[in-house]
Amino acid sequence: MRTIAKIIPFFLLVLISCKEETNSTILSNSSDTTASHPNLILTQESVLEIKSQLGSVPVFDETLALVKEEVDLAIGEGIDVPIPKDMAGGYTHTQHKANYSNMQKAGVLFQLLGDEKYAIYVRDMLLAYAELYPTLGRHPQERSYSRGKFFWQCLNDSNWLVYTSQAYDCIYDWLPAEQTDYLNKTLFRPYADFLSVDTPKFFNRVHNHSTWGNVAVGMIGLVMDDDELLERALYGLKENNIDPNELDDDGGLIKDKDGKSGFFANLDSPFSPDGFYTEGPYYQRYAMYPFMIFAEALHNKKPELKIFEYKDGVLLKAVDALLNLTDADGEFFPLNDGQKGMSYYTPSLVSAVDIAYFYGGKKQELLSVAKSQNKVQLDATGLSVSIGLRDGLEEPFIKKSMELTDGRNGDEGAVGILRYNNEASTIGLVMKYTGQGLSHGHYDKLSFSLYENGDEVLQDYGLSRFVNVEQKNGGGYLKENKTFAKHTIAHNTVIQNETSHFDYDFKVGSANHSERYLFDVSNPDVQIMSAKEHNAYPGTSFHRTMVMVKDETEAKPYIIDVFKVKSDKENQYDLPYYYFGQIVSTSFKTEAPKSLVPLGAKNGYQHLWKEAENVVESEQIQFTWLNNNLFYSITSATNVKDKAILARSGANDPEFNLRRDPVLILRKENTKSTVFASVIESHGVYNSVVETADNAYSKFNSITVLLDNDNYTVLELKTVLRETKVLILSNLDASKETKHALDVNGKNYQWTGAYYFN
Repeated sequence: MRTIAKIIPFFLLVLISCKEETNSTILSNSSDTTASHPNLILTQESVLEIKSQLGSVPVFDETLALVKEEVDLAIGEGIDVPIPKDMAGGYTHTQHKANYSNMQKAGVLFQLLGDEKYAIYVRDMLLAYAELYPTLGRHPQERSYSRGKFFWQCLNDSNWLVYTSQAYDCIYDWLPAEQTDYLNKTLFRPYADFLSVDTPKFFNRVHNHSTWGNVAVGMIGLVMDDDELLERALYGLKENNIDPNELDDDGGLIKDKDGKSGFFANLDSPFSPDGFYTEGPYYQRYAMYPFMIFAEALHNKKPELKIFEYKDGVLLKAVDALLNLTDADGEFFPLNDGQKGMSYYTPSLVSAVDIAYFYGGKKQELLSVAKSQNKVQLDATGLSVSIGLRDGLEEPFIKKSMELTDGRNGDEGAVGILRYNNEASTIGLVMKYTGQGLSHGHYDKLSFSLYENGDEVLQDYGLSRFVNVEQKNGGGYLKENKTFAKHTIAHNTVIQNETSHFDYDFKVGSANHSERYLFDVSNPDVQIMSAKEHNAYPGTSFHRTMVMVKDETEAKPYIIDVFKVKSDKENQYDLPYYYFGQIVSTSFKTEAPKSLVPLGAKNGYQHLWKEAENVVESEQIQFTWLNNNLFYSITSATNVKDKAILARSGANDPEFNLRRDPVLILRKENTKSTVFASVIESHGVYNSVVETADNAYSKFNSITVLLDNDNYTVLELKTVLRETKVLILSNLDASKETKHALDVNGKNYQWTGAYYFN
C-alpha cells in the first residue's frame, strides 16, 4: 500500500521554507487583529477571550489538555495519508478519519496556544492531500451510490471537509497567499464541486447524508469567501436533471416534497416545529453536529441570516428534543435505524449542548448535561459552559412526559413519552406514531418500548449493523436490516397476515403517517397517549392507547396497553412483546418442539425460531419473567382459541448477524375486529446474595374487555386482592370537554373527557 507522508511539490517547499522552524512556539502574526481568520467556529475576539480565561475554567482547561495530548501524539507519529482502499473500519478509512479529526484539533490548538508546530502539522497534512487528490478517481469500493474520494461514500468525504474546513480557517492567515491559492484551486474547490455538482444524487436531497454534504460545501465556501459555494450549500443545485420523486439506492427521496434541496430544505422538511427529526434520534444525533456547527459559523460570518431564529428556533428546540429522546442513562431510544448504546456523551452532542446553551439563552439545565459529559467544545460556546459550571450555575435536566410531533408542520404523527421519576426508580414508556422517517424508517406504526432505570424492559430491536466493524459487511448495514430489523414483526406492534405495514413499500409508507389522537399528562397518576393508523393495511384500522397508572398502594406505575383493530374481513393478527431475561412462569403450556423451525417464510418471520406454540384455552394469560433481578409480568385478555407463541431471533442467519432475543407473541386467527388488552407491570425484586424473592407475583388477576364498539372500549382490571378498576376509552372524541354517559352491564358511567378511569 502506498502512503503519502509530507509529499510536497518542490516549488511549494521554497514558499514555506521560511516557516519550517518546528521548534518555534509563538507565531509572530497570531495576534494580528487585522487578519480576517479565524472567523467560523473560532473568531479573533473569542480566541482573545479564551486565552484570558485559561487556567481558571476547569472543564475547558481539562478538555484542552486532553486534546493537546492527543494531537501531540499524532504529530509524533508523523503524517500518513494513504491511498484509499478500505470500507468503514478498515485501515485507510480509519486513518483518513483520524487525520481530519487531528487537523481540526491542531488548528484550534494553534489558535489558543500559539504554538506554530500545530499550524505546520495542518499545513503539511493539507499539502499531502492536495498532492493526492488530483490522482484519485472514485473510491475503489463500489458499494455506495455516491462513492467518495478518500472514503467509500461521499458522506465520509463530507465529514472530512467539515472538520478540515475548521482547521484550514485556523491557519488560513498564517499561510502565504500563494499557498492558500494552491490549496483552494487544487484541493478545496475541486473537492466541493465533487461533492455537489459531480454527485447531485448525494448532494441534492433531504437526508442526513446530504446535510453533511451541504455543510461541507458551505463551510469551505465560508473559509474561501466563495459566495457561489455558500449559495449552493444553502439552497442546493439549481440544475441537476434529477426527478424529485426518484429514490436513491438507500431509499431516500432526492428532494423534499416541494422540490427544494440544500441546507435550508434539510432544516425545513425533516424537523418538526418541536425539534423532532423524522429519521429518529440516532440519526438526529449524527446530523446535529453539521447542523449546529454550520449554524455557529453562519452566525459568526453571516449574522444577517439569523440562523438560530430560523423556523422559530428549530435548531435550539432540536437539541432539547434530542436530550429528551433518551433513557435514564442518556442513551437514545432506538427508533427507526438506531444503534443501541449511543448516548448524549457522544462528541456531536457535546458540541450541540454547548452551542445550544450559548445561543439559546443559557438555560441552566443544559449545564447539568454538560457536567455529566465532562468536556466542552474548544470555542466561545464551550468557554461559556465551562464558566457556568465553574460558577455552579447548573440545574437538573429533568426529563418529563412529552409529545414530540413529526413532519415539517407538526402534522405527521408524533412520538409520545410517558415518564415516572422518583429517587428509587424511573419508568419510561415510548410510543412511536410518526411518519416513515425517510430511508432510515422502520415499518412499525404504533410500536412501543418500555424502560426502567435506563434498562430496556420491552425493547425495540434497533438497526442490524456493526458500525465500523470491518468484519461485518465492511461496517455497513447488514442484509438482515432489510430482512428483519425494519420489518414490523421486529417491533412491539400488530402484524396482519404475517405481512409488514404498507407491505414493506417505501413509497407507500412515505405517503402516510399515523394520527395523533390523545396525549394527556395533566394527571401524574394517570398519564395517557393514544394514536391511530388507518393505512398500514387496506381495509384495516388500528387504534392504540397506552396508559401509565401510578397507584398510591404500589411503589411503581403499571402500564395498560389497549390495541384496537377494526377490519372488513377476517385476518390473522400477531402482537409481539420483545422482552429480556429469564421466563419465571406462564399460565399457558410451553411445550418445546424437538427441533426448531422458523415461524414463517418472509417479512422477518423467517428469522424467528418458533420455540413454543400453544392455544391458550382461557380468557386470560399471564407471563412473568426476571431481568436484572427485577420481576415483570404481562397479563392479557384472550379468547379461548388465541395462541401464545414463544420465539427467538436468529433463524436463517448463518453469519450470526442477529442477536438471539426472545419474544412473546399473542396471536388471533380468523378474526375481523378485536382488541388486544394487556397490563404490563414491574412488581418485585430478587436478591441473589441472600436468595430471596420479594413481591415476585403479579398483583393482577385479570383484564377483561367488557365492551368494544366504534364509540367506546371498556376494560375491567381485577387484582388478586379483588380490587376492581374500570378504564373507558372514547374512540371517536378526544375532547376534554365532552360529557359522556354509558351503561355497561347494568352500571351507568358518567364522565367528562376522552377517558374514564376509576
